[in-house]
Amino acid sequence: MVRLQTKLRWVVGIVNMKRKNILLITADQWRGDCLSAMGHPHVKTPNFDALISDGITFDHHYSVCVPCAPARASLLTGMYLQNHRVTRNGTPLDHRHSNIAIELKKAGYRPTLFGYTDTALDPRFYSKEEVLKYGYEGIMPGFEEGLLLASENPKEWLQWLQDKGYDFSSVTDAFDIEELPKNNTLAKAGHPAKFKEEHSQTAFLTKNVIEYIDQNKLNNDIGWCVHLSYLRPHPPFVAPEPYNEMYNPDLLEAADTPKVHKDDHPYLKAAHGPLGDWPEAWIQELANSKDYDKETRQLRATYYGLITKVDHYFGKLISHLKSIGEYDNTLIIMTSDHGELMGDHGLFGKRGYFKESYHIPLIIRDPTQTKTDRGHIETSITESIDIMPTILNWIDKPIPRQCDGKSLLPFIKGKTPKNWRKEAHWEYDFYDTKSLELEKSLGLEMDDCKLNVISNDNYMFVYFANLPALFFDLRKDPNCSHNVVDQAEYAPLVLKFSQQLLSWRMHNDERVLTNYSVSCDDIYHRENS
Repeated sequence: MVRLQTKLRWVVGIVNMKRKNILLITADQWRGDCLSAMGHPHVKTPNFDALISDGITFDHHYSVCVPCAPARASLLTGMYLQNHRVTRNGTPLDHRHSNIAIELKKAGYRPTLFGYTDTALDPRFYSKEEVLKYGYEGIMPGFEEGLLLASENPKEWLQWLQDKGYDFSSVTDAFDIEELPKNNTLAKAGHPAKFKEEHSQTAFLTKNVIEYIDQNKLNNDIGWCVHLSYLRPHPPFVAPEPYNEMYNPDLLEAADTPKVHKDDHPYLKAAHGPLGDWPEAWIQELANSKDYDKETRQLRATYYGLITKVDHYFGKLISHLKSIGEYDNTLIIMTSDHGELMGDHGLFGKRGYFKESYHIPLIIRDPTQTKTDRGHIETSITESIDIMPTILNWIDKPIPRQCDGKSLLPFIKGKTPKNWRKEAHWEYDFYDTKSLELEKSLGLEMDDCKLNVISNDNYMFVYFANLPALFFDLRKDPNCSHNVVDQAEYAPLVLKFSQQLLSWRMHNDERVLTNYSVSCDDIYHRENS
């Protein structure tokens, strides 16, 4: 009887849900382990924790590529890097590809962006003026501009600050720490930003989204659709008070020292050197000094502070949705574009092959989900390419054949799809179209600067286009410190993972027209394979 009553309340809830709103939130460079409800020993995220208890959390969720532009291209097109080929920040997105915004428009939505998608437009299709209007920080075709807040030139935010009396004309002005002497960098990241926390970019974005929802919640019978792309906790690692000193750096785990050993892999040697992805030049300069430990602990403390600040403003947004009766009409998805190494393996940023760059959070709150299924932690491996199919499935619209990902809706409904993936996959193209220094240092051509990874909980195999492969036994070596690719006892596993990686790439070759066949008298189309 109790089960029947629960089922009836769930059915009534679906009937009462007049419109189907969509809120897709990305918090840039957010590591997958940085949620207090998921056991992080330091960082506090009470509002995302509440969403975890009210939805489903995918604990083994991965971005399929880095850095920002490639990762967002995969997230918003549902395609692996090998197919959309947005390989670097600034690589144009091929105009022929669809994306979540284009598909949602077909369904009657007005997908609106607050933040950025880091999309460079196809110069073969758009005029030079259109391409250069936003550069690599452009808006993905299909999205309407609610508020474009580019990381390098956030004009609207700077103007808002100037209207409030701040004298900032650039991002450098806003984030530069002037109080420190130029020759003193000790604990630099711990010094507060020059603006109040209620005037931060995170606060500004949240304010604008709330205003937009208030204006549009009754204007569309279908529902509103917002992609809120928070810039934080992405660098610069400068937080306003009180978030700059919320976490005691002395209590945090130490970063790994970026030491180069003669037997290190060539790519790792390059990453630890001057061509690596350092957050600030002064961190690289301190790499072999006595101040490195204190600086990197403070960087971590500030990074956690920025995460808690995003959590705080996310809480304000959720409270507002509840106050206006929109919470139970809205599909809420919280994720990131990619992770952050934050000193692990002696590295920073989101480059290379280590999991910390690719493991990201994914929390989904479906208002039609039964209460008995809420708070579930799903451990199946999911990938960023699954987001677009999930949203389209939720509004009962077809998923384009271009999508390499699969809908997560069965998991939300308490079912595990058949033949679900057993390994995570990610790709990284590490060349630079402007500078050839990294390629030269490794003795590689541009098209050789690629790596593919296949990994599960036990093993990780890294294959480079023209550098030695790597294999790690994660059971014995979770930190990926000992490459065992040439050890005889691992030879069968290396062969197995090599074959699986090749099969994965073959299975996911571009497929848009491969289910069509044209003869002299007809066109044949197979709906499903």
